[in-house]
Amino acid sequence: MGEKDIAEKHLEDLNDVFADIVNVLLFNGLRLMNENELEVDVKDSQFKSDGNLHEQERDVSKLWKNGKVRISIIGFENQTVQDYKMPLRIISYDGASYKKQLLDEDLHKYYPVVTMVLYFGYKERWTAPKNLYSCFNVSEELKTFVNDYKINVFEIAWLDEKTINMFQSDFKFIAQYFRAKRLNNDYVPTPEEVKHADELTKMFTALTGDKYFEKAYNETRLIKQGGITMCDIVQGFVQEGRIEGREQGKADIIRKMLDAKLVSEQQIADLLKISVEEVKKIAAKVPVQA
Repeated sequence: MGEKDIAEKHLEDLNDVFADIVNVLLFNGLRLMNENELEVDVKDSQFKSDGNLHEQERDVSKLWKNGKVRISIIGFENQTVQDYKMPLRIISYDGASYKKQLLDEDLHKYYPVVTMVLYFGYKERWTAPKNLYSCFNVSEELKTFVNDYKINVFEIAWLDEKTINMFQSDFKFIAQYFRAKRLNNDYVPTPEEVKHADELTKMFTALTGDKYFEKAYNETRLIKQGGITMCDIVQGFVQEGRIEGREQGKADIIRKMLDAKLVSEQQIADLLKISVEEVKKIAAKVPVQA
C-alpha cells in the first residue's frame, strides 16, 4: 500500500472521527454510534484467481458492537476520482465480510455490512454507476433474477452547510475545505481547535497532493504552544509561502496559494507587499493547476 493511501486513512481510522462520519452521513446527525462501541475489523480478505492468492483491502473498516452484540461492520472507501467499477468492488468487499461471518464457527448471530463511498471530487458530481444494473446490460427476461446491488455514495464537496456543521470531529474541516473548493471560494478557517492535527494535515496532503498542509502544520507547532486551530495552520501556510517566496518567482507562489484556496488575494498581497490588483494581474498569467 502506498504512503498516500495510508495517509488518507489515518484520520478516518480514529474512533471519534469514524463515529462522527457515520452519525452525520448515515443518521443525519443523531449520535447513535459511540466511539467506545467500535473495534478494529480485519480489513483485508483473500481470494484465488488464476491459481494465485490475492488480497483485497478496505480503506477503513470498524466492527460496531453494543456490549457483546455485534451490530454491524461499517467500512469507508475514499475516492478523489470516479470509479465506474465501484459497485463491483463494493459487492466483493461486502461479500468477503459476509463470508468471514459464515466461516466463524463461534458466531451464532449474523450482522449486516455497510460500505460508505466518500467522494472528495469537487469539479463534477458523481455520475459513475451506483448500482449493479448500471455496470452492464441486463435483459428484461433476467432482471427478475438479478439482484440490483446499490452502493452508498456521499459527495463531500456537495454537502450543505447545515450538514457540515453537524460534524463534531476534525472531519468537519475536510468537508468545509472541499465545499469551498467546489464553490470556488477561499477557505475561511474557524477558530475551533484541531484535535488530530497531524492526521488531519496528512489527509489534506493525500487528498489534494499539496505539500503545504503538512509544512504549514510543522511551521505552526514550532512557534505555538498548546492547542492548534485551522486559523493557526492557515497562518503557517502563509509563513511557508513567505519562505518559498524568497526562492521562487512571485507568479508561481501566487498561483500555488490561490489554487489551494487557503489564502485570500488580500493575504497574498500583504505577504508579498504588493497590491491586490497586482496579485490578480500576476495570477492571470499563470495557468491554473489541474
